[in-house]
Amino acid sequence: MMPEHAIRGRDGVDYEAVVADPRMVALFETATRAAASDAKVLVTGESGVGKDLIARHLHKHSPRCSRPFIAVNCAGLSETLLESELFGHEKGSFTGAFRSKPGKLQLADGGTLFLDEVGEMSLRMQALLLRFLENGEIQVVGADSMAARVDVRVIAATNRNLPELIAAGRFREDLLYRLRVIHLEVPPLRERPHDIRRLIAHFIDRAGRRLTVTPQALLALERYRWPGNVRELQNALEQTIWLASGDFIDVEHLPEPIRAAGHAVLPAHERRTQVADQLYQALVTSSYSFWEHIYPLFLARDITRHDMRELVRRGLTVTRGNYRAMLKLFGMSSRDYKRFLNFLAAHGCRADFREFRNGVPEVTSGRREPVLQLRAKSTPGGLSV
Repeated sequence: MMPEHAIRGRDGVDYEAVVADPRMVALFETATRAAASDAKVLVTGESGVGKDLIARHLHKHSPRCSRPFIAVNCAGLSETLLESELFGHEKGSFTGAFRSKPGKLQLADGGTLFLDEVGEMSLRMQALLLRFLENGEIQVVGADSMAARVDVRVIAATNRNLPELIAAGRFREDLLYRLRVIHLEVPPLRERPHDIRRLIAHFIDRAGRRLTVTPQALLALERYRWPGNVRELQNALEQTIWLASGDFIDVEHLPEPIRAAGHAVLPAHERRTQVADQLYQALVTSSYSFWEHIYPLFLARDITRHDMRELVRRGLTVTRGNYRAMLKLFGMSSRDYKRFLNFLAAHGCRADFREFRNGVPEVTSGRREPVLQLRAKSTPGGLSV
Protein backbone atom coordinates (compact mmCIF):
# COMPACT_ATOMS: atom_id res chain seq x y z
CA MET A 1 0.00 0.00 0.00
CA MET A 2 1.28 3.45 -0.79
CA PRO A 3 2.53 5.55 2.13
CA GLU A 4 0.46 8.35 3.57
CA HIS A 5 1.17 11.59 1.75
CA ALA A 6 3.01 13.97 4.03
CA ILE A 7 1.50 17.43 4.23
CA ARG A 8 3.80 20.19 5.46
CA GLY A 9 3.73 23.75 4.25
CA ARG A 10 6.62 26.07 3.52
CA ASP A 11 5.96 27.66 6.90
CA GLY A 12 6.55 24.31 8.63
CA VAL A 13 2.98 24.01 9.90
CA ASP A 14 1.32 20.62 9.53
CA TYR A 15 -2.32 20.14 8.67
CA GLU A 16 -4.40 17.05 8.16
CA ALA A 17 -4.59 15.57 4.67
CA VAL A 18 -4.50 11.77 4.67
CA VAL A 19 -4.04 10.41 1.15
CA ALA A 20 -2.68 7.12 -0.16
CA ASP A 21 -4.57 6.64 -3.42
CA PRO A 22 -2.35 7.26 -6.48
CA ARG A 23 -4.86 9.74 -7.95
CA MET A 24 -4.82 11.82 -4.77
CA VAL A 25 -1.05 11.68 -4.41
CA ALA A 26 -0.74 12.92 -8.01
CA LEU A 27 -3.33 15.64 -7.33
CA PHE A 28 -1.40 16.96 -4.34
CA GLU A 29 1.81 16.88 -6.35
CA THR A 30 0.13 18.94 -9.07
CA ALA A 31 -1.17 21.33 -6.42
CA THR A 32 2.34 21.73 -5.04
CA ARG A 33 3.61 22.76 -8.48
CA ALA A 34 0.65 25.11 -8.97
CA ALA A 35 1.32 26.72 -5.60
CA ALA A 36 4.51 28.34 -6.87
CA SER A 37 2.58 30.77 -9.08
CA ASP A 38 -0.10 33.36 -8.38
CA ALA A 39 -2.45 31.85 -10.95
CA LYS A 40 -6.07 31.53 -9.89
CA VAL A 41 -7.21 27.97 -9.16
CA LEU A 42 -10.63 26.38 -9.43
CA VAL A 43 -11.07 23.24 -7.31
CA THR A 44 -14.09 21.09 -8.19
CA GLY A 45 -15.54 17.91 -6.75
CA GLU A 46 -18.46 16.53 -4.82
CA SER A 47 -19.37 17.84 -1.40
CA GLY A 48 -17.13 16.45 1.32
CA VAL A 49 -14.19 15.31 -0.83
CA GLY A 50 -11.71 17.74 0.74
CA LYS A 51 -11.60 20.73 -1.61
CA ASP A 52 -10.71 22.96 1.33
CA LEU A 53 -7.62 20.84 2.05
CA ILE A 54 -6.44 21.34 -1.52
CA ALA A 55 -6.88 25.10 -1.07
CA ARG A 56 -4.89 25.07 2.17
CA HIS A 57 -2.22 22.94 0.53
CA LEU A 58 -1.89 25.50 -2.28
CA HIS A 59 -1.50 28.31 0.25
CA LYS A 60 0.90 26.47 2.57
CA HIS A 61 3.22 25.60 -0.33
CA SER A 62 3.13 29.05 -1.91
CA PRO A 63 5.39 32.07 -1.35
CA ARG A 64 2.35 33.60 0.42
CA CYS A 65 2.37 30.99 3.21
CA SER A 66 3.42 33.51 5.87
CA ARG A 67 0.48 35.77 4.99
CA PRO A 68 -3.22 35.18 5.83
CA PHE A 69 -5.37 32.42 4.42
CA ILE A 70 -8.97 33.66 4.49
CA ALA A 71 -11.91 31.37 3.68
CA VAL A 72 -15.40 32.56 2.78
CA ASN A 73 -18.41 30.26 2.39
CA CYS A 74 -20.37 31.86 -0.45
CA ALA A 75 -23.37 29.58 0.15
CA GLY A 76 -23.76 30.60 3.79
CA LEU A 77 -24.40 34.31 3.29
CA SER A 78 -27.07 36.38 1.59
CA GLU A 79 -26.05 38.60 -1.32
CA THR A 80 -25.89 41.75 0.87
CA LEU A 81 -23.92 40.09 3.63
CA LEU A 82 -21.56 38.41 1.17
CA GLU A 83 -20.78 41.73 -0.49
CA SER A 84 -20.02 43.28 2.90
CA GLU A 85 -18.00 40.21 3.93
CA LEU A 86 -15.81 40.37 0.83
CA PHE A 87 -15.43 44.11 0.25
CA GLY A 88 -16.09 45.59 3.70
CA HIS A 89 -18.50 48.40 4.57
CA GLU A 90 -18.61 51.92 5.93
CA LYS A 91 -20.41 52.84 9.12
CA GLY A 92 -24.13 53.47 8.46
CA SER A 93 -24.06 52.00 4.97
CA PHE A 94 -26.94 49.65 5.84
CA THR A 95 -29.12 48.73 8.81
CA GLY A 96 -26.92 47.27 11.53
CA ALA A 97 -23.67 48.76 10.19
CA PHE A 98 -22.75 50.48 13.46
CA ARG A 99 -19.07 50.73 12.58
CA SER A 100 -16.83 50.44 9.58
CA LYS A 101 -15.47 46.99 8.87
CA PRO A 102 -12.72 45.82 6.50
CA GLY A 103 -13.61 43.04 4.06
CA LYS A 104 -12.00 39.64 3.69
CA LEU A 105 -10.18 40.83 0.58
CA GLN A 106 -8.46 43.52 2.59
CA LEU A 107 -7.65 41.10 5.40
CA ALA A 108 -6.17 38.66 2.90
CA ASP A 109 -3.84 41.27 1.35
CA GLY A 110 -0.58 39.54 0.46
CA GLY A 111 -2.14 36.14 1.12
CA THR A 112 -4.86 33.87 -0.24
CA LEU A 113 -8.65 34.17 -0.41
CA PHE A 114 -10.56 30.89 -0.63
CA LEU A 115 -14.06 31.25 -2.07
CA ASP A 116 -15.87 28.05 -1.15
CA GLU A 117 -19.05 27.14 -3.08
CA VAL A 118 -18.51 29.96 -5.57
CA GLY A 119 -21.26 28.47 -7.76
CA GLU A 120 -23.84 29.71 -5.24
CA MET A 121 -23.04 33.39 -5.87
CA SER A 122 -25.75 35.59 -7.35
CA LEU A 123 -25.16 37.10 -10.79
CA ARG A 124 -24.69 40.51 -9.24
CA MET A 125 -22.02 39.23 -6.86
CA GLN A 126 -20.36 37.44 -9.75
CA ALA A 127 -20.11 40.77 -11.57
CA LEU A 128 -18.54 42.43 -8.53
CA LEU A 129 -16.05 39.59 -8.14
CA LEU A 130 -15.19 39.71 -11.83
CA ARG A 131 -14.46 43.43 -11.60
CA PHE A 132 -12.10 42.83 -8.68
CA LEU A 133 -10.31 40.01 -10.52
CA GLU A 134 -9.74 42.28 -13.51
CA ASN A 135 -8.29 45.31 -11.72
CA GLY A 136 -7.64 44.34 -8.08
CA GLU A 137 -9.63 47.31 -6.79
CA ILE A 138 -12.12 47.09 -3.91
CA GLN A 139 -15.40 49.01 -3.80
CA VAL A 140 -16.27 49.17 -0.09
CA VAL A 141 -20.02 49.09 0.58
CA GLY A 142 -21.19 52.64 1.33
CA ALA A 143 -17.94 54.30 0.20
CA ASP A 144 -17.90 57.03 -2.45
CA SER A 145 -14.59 56.03 -4.00
CA MET A 146 -12.53 52.96 -4.69
CA ALA A 147 -10.30 51.68 -1.91
CA ALA A 148 -6.68 50.89 -2.54
CA ARG A 149 -5.75 47.85 -4.59
CA VAL A 150 -4.97 44.62 -2.77
CA ASP A 151 -2.66 41.77 -3.71
CA VAL A 152 -4.66 38.58 -3.18
CA ARG A 153 -4.48 35.17 -4.77
CA VAL A 154 -7.97 33.75 -5.31
CA ILE A 155 -8.76 30.06 -5.03
CA ALA A 156 -12.36 29.06 -5.70
CA ALA A 157 -14.16 25.77 -5.13
CA THR A 158 -17.54 24.37 -6.05
CA ASN A 159 -19.47 21.11 -6.14
CA ARG A 160 -21.67 22.44 -8.94
CA ASN A 161 -21.26 21.86 -12.68
CA LEU A 162 -20.39 25.40 -13.75
CA PRO A 163 -20.78 24.81 -17.52
CA GLU A 164 -24.33 23.61 -16.84
CA LEU A 165 -25.00 26.72 -14.75
CA ILE A 166 -23.65 28.87 -17.60
CA ALA A 167 -26.01 27.15 -20.06
CA ALA A 168 -28.88 27.85 -17.66
CA GLY A 169 -27.91 31.54 -17.38
CA ARG A 170 -26.97 31.26 -13.70
CA PHE A 171 -23.20 31.69 -13.93
CA ARG A 172 -21.06 34.08 -15.92
CA GLU A 173 -18.88 32.44 -18.54
CA ASP A 174 -16.25 35.19 -18.34
CA LEU A 175 -15.98 34.65 -14.57
CA LEU A 176 -15.40 30.92 -15.10
CA TYR A 177 -12.51 31.68 -17.43
CA ARG A 178 -11.03 34.08 -14.86
CA LEU A 179 -11.27 31.53 -12.03
CA ARG A 180 -10.25 28.43 -13.98
CA VAL A 181 -6.67 29.34 -14.90
CA ILE A 182 -5.67 26.11 -13.17
CA HIS A 183 -8.31 23.43 -12.66
CA LEU A 184 -7.95 20.75 -9.97
CA GLU A 185 -10.68 18.11 -9.73
CA VAL A 186 -10.89 16.03 -6.55
CA PRO A 187 -12.24 12.49 -7.18
CA PRO A 188 -15.00 11.15 -4.90
CA LEU A 189 -14.05 8.79 -2.10
CA ARG A 190 -15.72 5.81 -3.82
CA GLU A 191 -13.09 6.12 -6.57
CA ARG A 192 -10.24 6.25 -4.03
CA PRO A 193 -10.25 2.79 -2.41
CA HIS A 194 -6.67 3.17 -1.19
CA ASP A 195 -7.66 6.16 0.94
CA ILE A 196 -10.53 4.53 2.85
CA ARG A 197 -8.36 2.27 5.02
CA ARG A 198 -5.89 5.07 5.78
CA LEU A 199 -8.70 7.45 6.72
CA ILE A 200 -10.29 4.85 9.00
CA ALA A 201 -6.99 4.40 10.84
CA HIS A 202 -6.51 8.17 10.99
CA PHE A 203 -9.92 8.92 12.50
CA ILE A 204 -9.61 6.11 15.07
CA ASP A 205 -6.14 7.28 16.04
CA ARG A 206 -7.37 10.86 16.39
CA ALA A 207 -10.14 9.68 18.74
CA GLY A 208 -7.50 8.35 21.11
CA ARG A 209 -8.88 4.80 21.33
CA ARG A 210 -6.99 1.65 20.47
CA LEU A 211 -9.45 -0.36 18.38
CA THR A 212 -9.26 -3.21 15.89
CA VAL A 213 -11.54 -3.13 12.85
CA THR A 214 -12.55 -6.64 11.83
CA PRO A 215 -12.13 -7.76 8.21
CA GLN A 216 -15.93 -7.93 7.85
CA ALA A 217 -16.34 -4.33 9.01
CA LEU A 218 -13.53 -3.22 6.66
CA LEU A 219 -15.23 -4.86 3.70
CA ALA A 220 -18.52 -3.15 4.53
CA LEU A 221 -16.78 0.23 4.85
CA GLU A 222 -14.92 -0.24 1.56
CA ARG A 223 -17.99 -1.41 -0.37
CA TYR A 224 -20.17 1.49 0.73
CA ARG A 225 -20.59 4.22 -1.90
CA TRP A 226 -19.96 7.18 0.46
CA PRO A 227 -22.24 9.80 -1.15
CA GLY A 228 -21.05 12.26 1.50
CA ASN A 229 -17.41 11.34 0.85
CA VAL A 230 -14.73 11.94 3.49
CA ARG A 231 -17.04 14.05 5.65
CA GLU A 232 -19.56 11.19 5.82
CA LEU A 233 -16.80 8.68 6.60
CA GLN A 234 -15.56 10.88 9.43
CA ASN A 235 -19.05 11.23 10.92
CA ALA A 236 -19.70 7.48 10.57
CA LEU A 237 -16.41 6.61 12.29
CA GLU A 238 -17.01 9.07 15.12
CA GLN A 239 -20.40 7.47 15.76
CA THR A 240 -19.02 3.94 15.48
CA ILE A 241 -16.01 4.54 17.73
CA TRP A 242 -18.16 5.54 20.68
CA LEU A 243 -20.80 2.87 20.10
CA ALA A 244 -18.26 0.06 19.85
CA SER A 245 -17.92 -2.09 22.97
CA GLY A 246 -14.57 -3.53 23.90
CA ASP A 247 -11.59 -3.34 21.59
CA PHE A 248 -13.29 -4.27 18.30
CA ILE A 249 -15.30 -2.50 15.64
CA ASP A 250 -17.44 -5.12 13.93
CA VAL A 251 -20.20 -4.94 11.33
CA GLU A 252 -22.85 -4.65 14.05
CA HIS A 253 -21.34 -1.35 15.24
CA LEU A 254 -21.57 0.36 11.85
CA PRO A 255 -24.50 2.60 10.81
CA GLU A 256 -27.30 0.72 9.04
CA PRO A 257 -26.64 2.02 5.47
CA ILE A 258 -23.04 0.82 5.72
CA ARG A 259 -24.01 -2.55 7.18
CA ALA A 260 -26.39 -3.03 4.25
CA ALA A 261 -23.56 -2.33 1.79
CA GLY A 262 -21.48 -5.22 3.09
CA HIS A 263 -22.46 -8.83 3.52
CA ALA A 264 -23.35 -10.14 6.94
CA VAL A 265 -21.07 -12.91 8.09
CA LEU A 266 -21.26 -16.51 9.15
CA PRO A 267 -21.52 -18.07 12.62
CA ALA A 268 -18.30 -18.34 14.59
CA HIS A 269 -17.73 -22.03 13.86
CA GLU A 270 -17.55 -21.20 10.13
CA ARG A 271 -15.34 -18.13 10.54
CA ARG A 272 -12.38 -19.34 8.50
CA THR A 273 -14.54 -20.23 5.53
CA GLN A 274 -16.28 -16.86 5.85
CA VAL A 275 -13.03 -14.82 5.90
CA ALA A 276 -11.79 -16.52 2.73
CA ASP A 277 -15.17 -15.93 1.06
CA GLN A 278 -15.14 -12.23 1.98
CA LEU A 279 -11.60 -11.71 0.74
CA TYR A 280 -12.24 -13.67 -2.43
CA GLN A 281 -15.32 -11.59 -3.25
CA ALA A 282 -13.37 -8.38 -2.68
CA LEU A 283 -10.64 -9.58 -5.06
CA VAL A 284 -12.84 -10.72 -7.92
CA THR A 285 -15.03 -7.59 -7.79
CA SER A 286 -11.85 -5.44 -8.06
CA SER A 287 -12.37 -3.88 -4.62
CA TYR A 288 -9.08 -5.46 -3.50
CA SER A 289 -5.84 -6.50 -5.14
CA PHE A 290 -3.58 -9.17 -3.70
CA TRP A 291 -0.39 -7.21 -3.03
CA GLU A 292 -2.08 -4.01 -1.86
CA HIS A 293 -4.70 -5.56 0.42
CA ILE A 294 -4.37 -9.31 1.11
CA TYR A 295 -0.58 -9.36 1.52
CA PRO A 296 -0.53 -6.57 4.18
CA LEU A 297 -3.34 -8.31 6.09
CA PHE A 298 -1.26 -11.50 6.20
CA LEU A 299 1.94 -9.75 7.27
CA ALA A 300 0.02 -7.98 10.04
CA ARG A 301 -1.37 -11.38 11.14
CA ASP A 302 -4.91 -10.18 10.61
CA ILE A 303 -5.48 -13.30 8.52
CA THR A 304 -3.92 -16.73 9.11
CA ARG A 305 -2.16 -19.27 6.91
CA HIS A 306 -5.38 -21.25 6.89
CA ASP A 307 -7.27 -18.17 5.63
CA MET A 308 -4.67 -17.69 2.89
CA ARG A 309 -4.81 -21.34 1.84
CA GLU A 310 -8.61 -21.21 1.71
CA LEU A 311 -8.38 -18.08 -0.46
CA VAL A 312 -5.92 -19.80 -2.81
CA ARG A 313 -8.20 -22.85 -3.02
CA ARG A 314 -11.10 -20.66 -4.15
CA GLY A 315 -8.90 -19.19 -6.86
CA LEU A 316 -7.73 -22.60 -8.04
CA THR A 317 -11.34 -23.82 -8.16
CA VAL A 318 -12.16 -21.08 -10.66
CA THR A 319 -8.98 -21.49 -12.73
CA ARG A 320 -9.12 -25.30 -12.73
CA GLY A 321 -5.83 -25.55 -10.86
CA ASN A 322 -3.97 -22.98 -12.98
CA TYR A 323 -1.85 -20.77 -10.70
CA ARG A 324 -0.84 -18.47 -13.56
CA ALA A 325 -4.49 -17.72 -14.35
CA MET A 326 -5.00 -16.64 -10.73
CA LEU A 327 -2.82 -13.58 -11.31
CA LYS A 328 -5.49 -11.68 -13.22
CA LEU A 329 -8.23 -12.98 -10.91
CA PHE A 330 -6.39 -11.58 -7.87
CA GLY A 331 -5.42 -8.26 -9.47
CA MET A 332 -1.75 -9.06 -10.10
CA SER A 333 0.57 -8.48 -13.04
CA SER A 334 1.73 -11.40 -15.16
CA ARG A 335 5.27 -10.52 -14.02
CA ASP A 336 4.31 -11.48 -10.44
CA TYR A 337 4.01 -15.21 -11.14
CA LYS A 338 7.28 -16.31 -9.52
CA ARG A 339 6.89 -13.81 -6.69
CA PHE A 340 3.41 -15.14 -5.94
CA LEU A 341 4.50 -18.80 -5.96
CA ASN A 342 7.56 -18.04 -3.81
CA PHE A 343 5.38 -16.22 -1.28
CA LEU A 344 2.93 -19.11 -1.03
CA ALA A 345 5.73 -21.66 -0.71
CA ALA A 346 7.64 -19.67 1.90
CA HIS A 347 4.60 -19.41 4.15
CA GLY A 348 3.13 -22.86 3.57
CA CYS A 349 0.03 -21.53 1.81
CA ARG A 350 0.19 -23.51 -1.44
CA ALA A 351 -2.57 -25.96 -2.35
CA ASP A 352 -2.12 -28.98 -4.62
CA PHE A 353 -3.36 -27.89 -8.05
CA ARG A 354 -4.10 -31.48 -9.15
CA GLU A 355 -7.29 -31.79 -7.11
CA PHE A 356 -8.82 -28.92 -9.09
CA ARG A 357 -8.14 -30.37 -12.55
CA ASN A 358 -11.12 -32.74 -12.69
CA GLY A 359 -14.11 -30.57 -13.38
CA VAL A 360 -14.82 -29.29 -9.88
CA PRO A 361 -17.73 -26.81 -10.03
CA GLU A 362 -16.53 -23.22 -10.17
CA VAL A 363 -17.03 -20.70 -7.38
CA THR A 364 -19.15 -17.85 -8.68
CA SER A 365 -17.71 -14.36 -8.57
CA GLY A 366 -21.12 -12.81 -8.10
CA ARG A 367 -22.51 -11.43 -4.87
CA ARG A 368 -23.20 -13.81 -2.02
CA GLU A 369 -26.46 -13.99 -0.15
CA PRO A 370 -26.41 -12.34 3.29
CA VAL A 371 -25.78 -14.78 6.12
CA LEU A 372 -25.69 -14.66 9.89
CA GLN A 373 -23.47 -12.20 11.70
CA LEU A 374 -20.21 -13.12 13.40
CA ARG A 375 -19.57 -11.68 16.84
CA ALA A 376 -16.48 -9.48 17.13
CA LYS A 377 -14.96 -11.68 19.85
CA SER A 378 -14.76 -14.55 17.37
CA THR A 379 -12.70 -12.70 14.76
CA PRO A 380 -8.89 -12.60 14.67
CA GLY A 381 -8.87 -8.87 14.06
CA GLY A 382 -8.59 -6.74 10.97
CA LEU A 383 -7.22 -3.20 10.82
CA SER A 384 -5.50 -2.43 14.11
CA VAL A 385 -4.40 1.05 15.07
